[in-house]
Amino acid sequence: MSSTRRWAVPGRQAILTLVMGFCAFLLGSGPTVAAEIAPTKFVTANGITVLVLEQHFLPIVEVHALIKTGSSQDPPDKAGLANLVASLLDEGTTTRTSKQLAEQIDFVGGALEAKASEDFTTASARVLKKDIDLGFTLLADMLQRPAFQKQEFERIRTQLLGEMASDNDDPGHIAMKAFNQLVFHGHPYRWPINGTEESLHKITLTDVQGFYGREYSPSQVILTIIGDITLEQATSLTQTHFGSWKKGAAAVRNMKHPSPVERKTVQLIEKDLTQSTIVLGHAGIQRTHPDFYSVTVMNYILGAGGFSSRLMDSIRDKQGLAYGITSHFDARLMPGSFWVNLQTKTETTNQAIAGVLSEIKSIRDAPVSDQELAEAKSFLIGSFPLRFDSTAKLANVLAQVEFYGLGLEYFSDYPKWIDRVTKEDVQRVAKQYLDPKRYALVVVGNLAKAKIKR
Repeated sequence: MSSTRRWAVPGRQAILTLVMGFCAFLLGSGPTVAAEIAPTKFVTANGITVLVLEQHFLPIVEVHALIKTGSSQDPPDKAGLANLVASLLDEGTTTRTSKQLAEQIDFVGGALEAKASEDFTTASARVLKKDIDLGFTLLADMLQRPAFQKQEFERIRTQLLGEMASDNDDPGHIAMKAFNQLVFHGHPYRWPINGTEESLHKITLTDVQGFYGREYSPSQVILTIIGDITLEQATSLTQTHFGSWKKGAAAVRNMKHPSPVERKTVQLIEKDLTQSTIVLGHAGIQRTHPDFYSVTVMNYILGAGGFSSRLMDSIRDKQGLAYGITSHFDARLMPGSFWVNLQTKTETTNQAIAGVLSEIKSIRDAPVSDQELAEAKSFLIGSFPLRFDSTAKLANVLAQVEFYGLGLEYFSDYPKWIDRVTKEDVQRVAKQYLDPKRYALVVVGNLAKAKIKR
């Protein structure tokens, strides 16, 4: 779990929230909005990639930095290091204490955030137009001059350990942690973003400083600036606040793919519960794979489409085995995972697992119906603008579009890519990327009563 900090004076933050809500309404109000998202891109002299999108209908500016490093760059025995570094960015700089950072952003009703994920870390400032210089100032200070004070390091690490202790009581968290260990064996994706109790205790302040020194440099940054700001203002502010950041050496990257699950692998975890928590799946694809859009349509039909999905229809509606069930393709920089998760009564554990495998086999063996295909494409295209219906969401999506190299035409091309998917494509990718024989299965629950078949 990544750490995020938000500060705001209630009155002013409430006003900003209302303004952003109206922004969300405007962004989602028409089918042509996506096609109108056409940012300007440039690279600074010291290597920062900058994307600027002018939106002058509301006085809000989002400055969003994506740093090309995440938990996948953690040393093998120090999982959670990238997240700990990110969590300390807003805990004081060499020019401002944590309290001063909080007070300054509070005073203008803005927000500062920092968090790590598997492949990248993000840090952002959200302010009203009149406070844009302060937004740049604080974000630049966080990214270029973090203090990494010993006291803050110990406090944040203790806080993260407390969050882990809470997570360890959650059967869903326990199941996913075990599932990732099986599917990503020997690969950096196998660890939770915030690490483990054992790995966090191994991390020192020197490790934090070393990671920051290796991974944080201008060429590692995609800076996305969106809102009521001109290109000229954005260019000038970027130069003023980030121009003196010195170039660093290119970061070394290990991009090896996870090894596939070679056979059915089962892990059973005892927990005295009335329900079994089930996670079943295997390795998936990376975000840049040419089949990503066909897989997206296929997975919507299988299990990502809520009540429209086959898994929900079969497992919940027809058999009454679960309240909810869903399937995921977690596409990342390197191949992520495919997984199905659900909870069912202890006594129906085997029936639910068999039902999931039956639906996986079915979508491989026969083409989906015309109606299923049409409904999936209609939903994916129609809901696409909701993924960036606020300034913050749009900045995040735009930064990832650049990070994955999807091209700035992405917003107008996405509906076309989805619309091109055929029934033949759906069956082809189901056969290629779903395997009902070689998979990892994790069950958390009362194992004596569940009597799980291996």
